[in-house]
Amino acid sequence: MADKTAARTRAETHFSASEARDQLVKTELAKERIAFEDRTIKLKAMRLARDAEEATEKARLAALAPPKAAKKPAKPRVKKPLA
Repeated sequence: MADKTAARTRAETHFSASEARDQLVKTELAKERIAFEDRTIKLKAMRLARDAEEATEKARLAALAPPKAAKKPAKPRVKKPLA
């Protein structure tokens, strides 16, 4: 019986070490995922801010520019008769 208890203890030790490594890997992956999501949110906010700034600049320049002249209507094309 002592052998079974010792074997069980050794097995539990190995399994607990394996579980500890698995848990460590899972926590590291979770940390990396959170860092990646934070970076993505930050970059998205920066992109949206840049787009808003560009839109206001474009609107400002459009307000300063003189209005475009209206296009003249195109002349109808006349087909030449074949000789």
